[in-house]
Amino acid sequence: MEDNSFMKKVRWGILSTAKIGRLKVIPAMQAGLYCEITAISSQNYERAKSSAEEFNIPKAYGSYEELLADPEIDAVYNPLPNHLHVPWTIKALEAGKHVLCEKPISLTVKEAEYLLSTTKKFPQLKVMEALMYRFHPQWIKVKELVDSGKIGELKTVNSFFSYSNLDPNNIRNKADIGGGGLMDIGSYLISFPRFLFGNEPINVSGMIEYNQIMKVDILTSGMMKFKSGTATFTCSTQLSPFQRTNIFGTKGRIEVEIPVNTPSDKPTRIFVESEGKTEEIVFDSCDQYTLQGDAFSKSIIDDSKVPTLLEDAVLNMKVLEAVVKSYKSNMCESI
Repeated sequence: MEDNSFMKKVRWGILSTAKIGRLKVIPAMQAGLYCEITAISSQNYERAKSSAEEFNIPKAYGSYEELLADPEIDAVYNPLPNHLHVPWTIKALEAGKHVLCEKPISLTVKEAEYLLSTTKKFPQLKVMEALMYRFHPQWIKVKELVDSGKIGELKTVNSFFSYSNLDPNNIRNKADIGGGGLMDIGSYLISFPRFLFGNEPINVSGMIEYNQIMKVDILTSGMMKFKSGTATFTCSTQLSPFQRTNIFGTKGRIEVEIPVNTPSDKPTRIFVESEGKTEEIVFDSCDQYTLQGDAFSKSIIDDSKVPTLLEDAVLNMKVLEAVVKSYKSNMCESI
């Protein structure tokens, strides 16, 4: 049978004019093979119209409800503040739309599990958490190297990610809507070792420093114990910007120079140390948001499983929540 999938594109609507959408995701998806951005919405019509004009998007809506009511939209991208991820993902499903939702998928494990159970009512629709790093060739290669035994048995993963954001009006600094470093960037650092070990941690411990005025975590470190190793991480929203992941095995190590915010216009590098030699592997410039958008769209076109199942988002949230519980109880939390 002839494959006509290359002739199809998924028609996308964007919920809100969020910064990540405007700066990263929209232009990236517009460059994709299987994505067509047909509409954007905001609670302010003029803001939606301005973004539509900026990105040459055909339709602008002054409410999210109007966008979801558009029968010519197949899927929506949800980059709303964290507390709106689950409610609007469910509204989109009820409107018959597939959903790519920003991380973290929810505010709590209970909320994530509710979303997962709700998706069972819509088996024809697909939902995926937007962990875009998994689509970048560097992480695909890292996973391949680890699984092949290039560095021996995987024993520990260490990750660090920081930036500086002192604006109390920024949504990432608002505790009541899911702000803080752990929810924002800690999601990645928890996901990395789960992805590499291929299983879930047995127990988790966390140490957290909160901003006394904004009530959000500004410095969080955690440790995860897996069946065959460990993982440690630190994330901060009030330190000099930096990121790095180091992966250690019994016979070598891998260093990922830019594990999260890979540039779309520059090559990226990983360093592989094995058998006394260090190899630099360079990856051509690419846009991980384009790759993510195309992969999700292709699963819609082919009616195949999404690359990252929603169950993974629930499991990631369980670890994230356990880090906080561990800190508050001053005890190690079992998963």
